[in-house]
Amino acid sequence: MSTIYCSQYYEYMNQNQYKKQILIVGGGTAGWMAASLLQHHLSSQGFNIALLESDNIATVGVGEGSTPYIKQFFQTLGIDEKEWMSKCDATFKSGITFKDWSTRKGFTQYFHPFTSSIDPESYDIFRQVTHLRHKNFRVESHPDQYFLQSELIRQRRLPISTQPSHVNSIYAYHFNAGKLGEYLKKRAIKLGVQHLIDDVIDVNLSLSGDIASIMTASGRELKADIFIDCTGFKSLLIEKALKVPFTSFKDNLFNDAAVTVASEAKNSYSPQTISTAMTAGWRWDIPLTSRTGNGYVYSSDFINAEQAEQELKQAINLTNANVEVRHIKMKVGRLDKHWHKNCVAIGLSQGFIEPLEATALHIVQLSIEQFIEQYKQGSFTNKHQDFYNHGVNHMFEHIRDYIVLHYLTNSRNDSAYWRACRHDIKLSDRLQAAMEVWCSGGDLDQELHRQQVTQYYSSMSWYVLLAGMGIFPNINSSTAQVHEQADRELNNIRTRLKSYANFFPFSR
Repeated sequence: MSTIYCSQYYEYMNQNQYKKQILIVGGGTAGWMAASLLQHHLSSQGFNIALLESDNIATVGVGEGSTPYIKQFFQTLGIDEKEWMSKCDATFKSGITFKDWSTRKGFTQYFHPFTSSIDPESYDIFRQVTHLRHKNFRVESHPDQYFLQSELIRQRRLPISTQPSHVNSIYAYHFNAGKLGEYLKKRAIKLGVQHLIDDVIDVNLSLSGDIASIMTASGRELKADIFIDCTGFKSLLIEKALKVPFTSFKDNLFNDAAVTVASEAKNSYSPQTISTAMTAGWRWDIPLTSRTGNGYVYSSDFINAEQAEQELKQAINLTNANVEVRHIKMKVGRLDKHWHKNCVAIGLSQGFIEPLEATALHIVQLSIEQFIEQYKQGSFTNKHQDFYNHGVNHMFEHIRDYIVLHYLTNSRNDSAYWRACRHDIKLSDRLQAAMEVWCSGGDLDQELHRQQVTQYYSSMSWYVLLAGMGIFPNINSSTAQVHEQADRELNNIRTRLKSYANFFPFSR
């Protein structure tokens, strides 16, 4: 099978010898997202797109959730939402509930919502309320009371408005990652992406240090102008062949492994991911139409794989001894350069931040889009390579800081893991500065804009996390006062949210 595909590739290249060739090495969701976007944007610019993947390597598929940004991916490609969702067991996602990360009274659980068109006014009031709470006022400072998506989750409603002219919400998806990869593969091949099946056995470099060609198990030599490395944690091209250094985030994020198992689909689902704290990490609960996805992300320094598997099964009451369980080792960190010479790393080959906020495909999408933009602006040369690398590293580091914030603000004392997350975790100067502003009751919104981080996580997300975890000074009962205006504003918000919630249908 591989020889046939490779023969077709050579015939195709001979027929299009005056066109530039882009070869994606590795499939999975990341590879086929890259193929789809490259074909969409560059095929009309004189590029041929091919993807080489092995039929002997399984994809990792750590998480099955996304951020709202993925909607732009489907819209760009003109893919109908109902079509792909039905083929990928997909459900809607309005946000993430965090359970048991905090032990502070009244703050043991909170929902991180995606935004809606009526949230700006609510957020402004919520932000003022958090400042009042820092000043020892008795106000409702839990974020679950202020935002539309939180109300929709309480009522088990979907984030699809029946009256979008009155109110609409931003949402994301849960999906079967394997089926999404297959869906994108079939579509891309139909649109002209060349699909090659073979195994990489060697990478040849030119005298300039560029990748000259890929040698395959069938004895073929595959050449291209640009190579896209989607080989996963192995990072065969950019890290192994081109020797680009890797920067570990081990000092910032302790989790380095995961165990996953599927359970039966829920009879009715709430459109949210649930993240529940465990002994040495956290577990996800993701509702799909065909099953429920469960996974335990943990640190192997504090628990072994067998213990983690047992704890996960016990948490979800799984007694079926024959169920398939997958164990995954995670390489958390990033490359120093994501575009080096004529190679661009996309997906796990370029780096990975654990799946707590489902950012993996968000990073994939942004990395591909930014490469295409900078490649075009540089007249299809590496002119803007340094600018691209700086931008991608900036993205990784700021997303990492937001993920670290979850662990830093935990208040659990039941295990060495959670205590280490508070006391031993390394903070960037940026995160340290943000925490100092929050804890002093200062203007965090202003600080985040100064740091230029809000393009990844909005100020609202930071406020929701910190308030949701109960990061406030203790109330001084002898001097604390009720703030009547804040109470009135909250009552108005609650009335408005309940009214607008009627524009959204109930989930099944």
